[in-house]
Amino acid sequence: MIYPQLYKTFIIFMLGVVYEGVAFPLLFAMLPKRGNSSSKERIELIKRYIKLFGKETIDCVVADREFIGSRWIGFLNEYKLRYYIRIRKNFKVFVPHKNKELKAFWLFNAYRVNEFIFYPKIVKINQQLCYISGSKLYGNDFLILISYNQPEDSKEYYKLRWQIEMTFKAMKSSGFDIEKTHLTDIKRIEKLVLLVMIAFVWCYKVGIYLHTNIKKIVIKKHGRKAITIFKYGLSYIANYLLNSKMKKEFNILQFLSCT
Repeated sequence: MIYPQLYKTFIIFMLGVVYEGVAFPLLFAMLPKRGNSSSKERIELIKRYIKLFGKETIDCVVADREFIGSRWIGFLNEYKLRYYIRIRKNFKVFVPHKNKELKAFWLFNAYRVNEFIFYPKIVKINQQLCYISGSKLYGNDFLILISYNQPEDSKEYYKLRWQIEMTFKAMKSSGFDIEKTHLTDIKRIEKLVLLVMIAFVWCYKVGIYLHTNIKKIVIKKHGRKAITIFKYGLSYIANYLLNSKMKKEFNILQFLSCT
């Protein structure tokens, strides 16, 4: 799962792995520009991951509408990496069996709202072969996904992308407030982001331990947890470090070790 976060005049471009309702950041690149990442930058990030962990550890790549481009999709196809990427509704799609190009939403415009359709034929996006699926949404919008493999699971996999928002909240307003840093040097910001990534994993590991072994998080009537796993761990760590009279139920520092 790859995602960008814009700060002032640079982008923090991250790759994360989905686990237990959140996207854990694994690798990132600081891009000294505004706007979006290039196909070259995306490919380099995926290649870094493959070098470290191996291609066989990738179930699929999930990304939003800004992650598109002929070279990028061509790379994913060449490496035979499963992907589920959303495209804009007016994106041009070439349909080989009809020998015509049309806007993506026309493939799904005749169906009912929220009726998810798997288009049965392979199409071309920016000269790259892929499958396409999608549905009409309320407000004249569309959810349209392209994929390397046949798209039966595309909608379920794409839902995982929303777990990115939990990571953003934790790194920003609901946790570390990283966007409020006064640092301007990109190298120093890079070190700060790395520390926040480690702290994020630390909080989550502590939160999981608390929920599993000490006291379960209360489930409210609407079916959601009263507090997130991350916030549970963050609050406990803060109290542990700042409150000398707090009962120390376990050593939180052990969660910083890989052993």
